[in-house]
Amino acid sequence: MAVALFLLMLLAELPQDEAVGCGYQSCPNTKPGFLNVHLVPHTHDDVGWLKTVDQYFYGARNFKQHAGVRYILDSVIPQLLSDPAKRFIYVEVAFFARWWALQTEPMKQAVRGLVNEGRLEFINGGWSMNDEAATHYSAIIDQMTLGLRFLQDTFGECGRPRVAWHIDPFGHSREQASLFARMGFDGYFFGRLDYQDKKNREKLREMEMIWRASSSLESPTADLFTGVLPNGYGPPPLLCWDQLCSDQPIMDVEDLEDYNVDTVVSYFMKVASEQAQHYRTNHIIMTMGSDFQYENANLWYSNLDRLIKYVNAQQNNGSKVNILYSTPSCYLWELHKTNLTWSVKTDDFFPYADGPHQFWTGYFTSRPAFKRYERLTNNFLQVCNQLEVLGGAEARGGPYGWGDSSVLKRAMGVAQHHDAVSGTAQQHVTDDYAKRLALGRDFCKVLISNSLSSLIGRKENFVFCDYLNISVCPLTETLSTFHVYLYNPLGRTVTWSVRLPISGAVYRVTDPDGLLVANEVLPVSDFTRAIRRDKGSAPNELLFQATAPPLGLRSYMVSKLSNEPSSTQAEQSNDVEGKPLQIENEHVRVQFDPDTGFLSEIQNLDKNIRLPLMHNFYWYNASIGNDDSEQPSGAYIFRPNKSDLLPMALKVTAYVVKSPLVSEVYQNFSSWCSQVVRLYPGKKSVELEWTVGPIPIGDKWGKEVVSLFETNLETEGYFYTDSNGREILERRVDYRETWTLNQTEPVSGNYYPVNSRIYIKDKKVQLTVLTDRSQGGTSITNGSLELMVHRRLLSDDARGVGEPLLEPGEYKDGLVVRGKHILFLDTVESSADHHRPEAQQEYMAPQIVLAPGGGPPYREEQDMRLQFSALTAELPINVHLLTLAQLDVNTVLIRLEHQFEKGESANYSRPVIVNLQNLFSAFTITSLQETSLGSNQLKQSMERLVWRPHRAPGKHFQKPVKVLDPTAIILQPMEIKTFLATVKYTGLDRA
Repeated sequence: MAVALFLLMLLAELPQDEAVGCGYQSCPNTKPGFLNVHLVPHTHDDVGWLKTVDQYFYGARNFKQHAGVRYILDSVIPQLLSDPAKRFIYVEVAFFARWWALQTEPMKQAVRGLVNEGRLEFINGGWSMNDEAATHYSAIIDQMTLGLRFLQDTFGECGRPRVAWHIDPFGHSREQASLFARMGFDGYFFGRLDYQDKKNREKLREMEMIWRASSSLESPTADLFTGVLPNGYGPPPLLCWDQLCSDQPIMDVEDLEDYNVDTVVSYFMKVASEQAQHYRTNHIIMTMGSDFQYENANLWYSNLDRLIKYVNAQQNNGSKVNILYSTPSCYLWELHKTNLTWSVKTDDFFPYADGPHQFWTGYFTSRPAFKRYERLTNNFLQVCNQLEVLGGAEARGGPYGWGDSSVLKRAMGVAQHHDAVSGTAQQHVTDDYAKRLALGRDFCKVLISNSLSSLIGRKENFVFCDYLNISVCPLTETLSTFHVYLYNPLGRTVTWSVRLPISGAVYRVTDPDGLLVANEVLPVSDFTRAIRRDKGSAPNELLFQATAPPLGLRSYMVSKLSNEPSSTQAEQSNDVEGKPLQIENEHVRVQFDPDTGFLSEIQNLDKNIRLPLMHNFYWYNASIGNDDSEQPSGAYIFRPNKSDLLPMALKVTAYVVKSPLVSEVYQNFSSWCSQVVRLYPGKKSVELEWTVGPIPIGDKWGKEVVSLFETNLETEGYFYTDSNGREILERRVDYRETWTLNQTEPVSGNYYPVNSRIYIKDKKVQLTVLTDRSQGGTSITNGSLELMVHRRLLSDDARGVGEPLLEPGEYKDGLVVRGKHILFLDTVESSADHHRPEAQQEYMAPQIVLAPGGGPPYREEQDMRLQFSALTAELPINVHLLTLAQLDVNTVLIRLEHQFEKGESANYSRPVIVNLQNLFSAFTITSLQETSLGSNQLKQSMERLVWRPHRAPGKHFQKPVKVLDPTAIILQPMEIKTFLATVKYTGLDRA
């Protein structure tokens, strides 16, 4: 009570004329003709790294790292309340939301006042400060939406961040900037920049620029003013006044022996002058704070007060330096008012290096199992979101208990942090990230069960088998009869090959109409038996092709007929050495070298294209330092000991399995590396399912394993990678678009993040590889394509994590990873027509839910619905339903996206019209509002600052917002449109 009264007294004593509102109008006055130094008090609070999220918040395990986030906010707020000149910015909403929930109402009232005055300002506003290399755009949008909507709901318009702030991620993607622009941000500041790029930009005074972040969207839709901070994100040297720092405080009593005001002022003037030489205006920014600082805010503010006092006092002696408390948005506002023109950047900021042998390209692949788990969980969250909408209130409170999507949303938001999905946290923290995702999945499993039960009309005992990739599922292994429910989260019909572990040998599968579905029983491979160990014992797998309608579900009944094999079992040939070997379907043929067993050629039968293609696994021995540099490979940094690749095998043992439903070649490269090359009927792609690990380290070498494809394509040093799963960027070996590169690491200096695809091409033919998770990739030699799939290292790379990337795995003998690469061979003109939809289907794969059957009706006398679709018609192939999520009882968040780039496809790179009003069969839209991408601002009220580019006139106007017509939503290539819909439930018609 005493604290609450003190806060209210402080509020009452504040000068009333200081409360001038939030946003740019709340910015402090600057002085024309002076060098204005904007001091930005801030803290950077990692949502997990050396400690878990909980440990960071409460200040636990301080022997690991002294950090207690709740005490930072506890300490800063009274400082702001005591002095209307002081300002502070906060970023990580995951922490702030937790702190907010613990506060009393008087404290909340005080904080709202600070926010309304613009003195406590939220910057960026995501649930976390997400990584930009290993993140998928879908998950980025979700985690930003989670944070932005919390701020909007809690503080209204004054809580809306105007500036994006990614001060710690290790490189920056173009798609991230594009997303920020469409979320309504006016500017973007970051801290980490390649050391050569930074030196060049400082010389040219191009530390601030316009980032043209899309080649498809019309300017200035994806244009974003972007600034590089001068000192990473810390203060200038010798000017850190936190309890974690050791710099001398300002001692301003003149008769003290250590009086140092003159020294500090002189030094500050020198630092400010030198910094100003690299920037173009009479405004510069200084970040006064760093990791987990301001736990004792008085230390910082008391020294900053004295710094401001004594530096500004020099103006009486003719000084032209003016310093002030400020924020990134106020600094941005002053830059905008100069009306200068700015250079334009169109590529991205990868790869990042902080020295000649320090390329931060290892984290593109680090912790590959967690990267896959995060991607799968994003898929699961979208299914959970959709079924929460389709099931309505019964999804959240049904026969299986309380279902809740928010737990998984928050866990996924945390998982996007730049030390989470990046793979750069300590092992115990990564384990905590995984536990959070698992807990969120459990809550969503209840929600999905509730929803499915209400939709199909039966209270089934639904089971989710999470180990199907290693042929483990107790229900299918033990029951003679069971149901398979295939839910399709895509807006178009999907055919999916279902593989289930079984104990029998002959099965019958029927569809909802009682018609027989062709199936095969295949033996579980020795590869799979070896890695599943004691988790399961099924000898066989049941394979059948299932179809699910758009945004809908289809049920299949499976019955065991016999434990004895039939005469029509799949053909298996173990003796293939020295014999011609190939597998094919109606579209693709794959050939293997008869002497080595390696894949040797791929053919597109539709286009009559033949491409010699040699494939093998290799590894780089990881550097532990050498004469050039002591830098070793680690969680962040990839540095091979030599540029030479070491082959996994000179020949492989192989066998083939052929049936009407699949053709497979099993390749064994070593005791710890194997692969299945697989063709399904009707598919125009080749699936390569690889299994790598445990990586042996008995020879005392860490190893970085790559999958290498070698062709005769004349690529001339060019290759292409995606940006966060969306637009494609052209890459070139040993080249950077905006400066002359001095290449010091010929392998790691050419690695780029591959989030969903990488390809090479000549003038006619294109080879595309899709990935099932984020990986590092490159094309170092002509016609080659290389993806790093796994790494196990013995050294720490001295970037703070403090332990080697030595994942023990579940059985403590090293991590085993299984994944997929999907190959497409096509003409350059037609490739996108196939790899775009396939990539979308991979990240939004159907969800398989199982049940023994025989459950009672959901309602009395209710018929069972064996299939349904929540759409009245399929969406066009170039349109994706990116988001369907519940916001409140009657409000639904809907995002539609055009998934092709401008000029990418003759068939699909065209504007498309969608009738959103009549799209859904489960509900009727009664009102519709278009919003920013983050859904926290109405589209009609968005007014971003417009910046003037060099050499190009640009478009310096805000497009008028047309009257929204729900029956004719127009999507341009790469456009995402976001809507808040008020809905009335109508029920689902039988498909």
